[in-house]
Amino acid sequence: MASCVRRALMPIGVNILRQHGIISCLRPRTLPMMCRFASHDAVQTTILKRDDARKEELLQFGNYVAENLPKFVQKVQITDGGELEVLIHPEGVVVTMAFLKDHTNAQFTNISDLCAVDVPSRQYRFEIVYNLLSLRFNTRIRVKTYTDEITPMESICPVFRGADWYERE
Repeated sequence: MASCVRRALMPIGVNILRQHGIISCLRPRTLPMMCRFASHDAVQTTILKRDDARKEELLQFGNYVAENLPKFVQKVQITDGGELEVLIHPEGVVVTMAFLKDHTNAQFTNISDLCAVDVPSRQYRFEIVYNLLSLRFNTRIRVKTYTDEITPMESICPVFRGADWYERE
């Protein structure tokens, strides 16, 4: 009932406001679009700077992880975006995650994302990707492992409780 009354009175109220010139003050859309978004600065593209010292530092840390977990770490590499990527054996997921979370030199306490990539042409067609964040060192790391359709993966919920949301998918 109230909505019917409001609909009936709305045109009357708008007409009264227009007659007194109040409605033009209330609407910010009266400014031309060109005035609101005009810019005198030239547009510059964002270019990532190559930081070879940072890449070397990340590679040293990746090698340190590989030395401490030689049974599980298979490959350490730096991506084009300058992030550390560690490829591990599927049996070492929980051990590697616990090491990266609890070790003093790592402290990757936040799991940012967990996803799977399906590559049907591979023998182990599913690649599981864990993205971790260390707030203390302001660093990200990507941990990758693999599996097939039959072999189940061990859950990392005992290490990262928030991973249960990602693992459900």
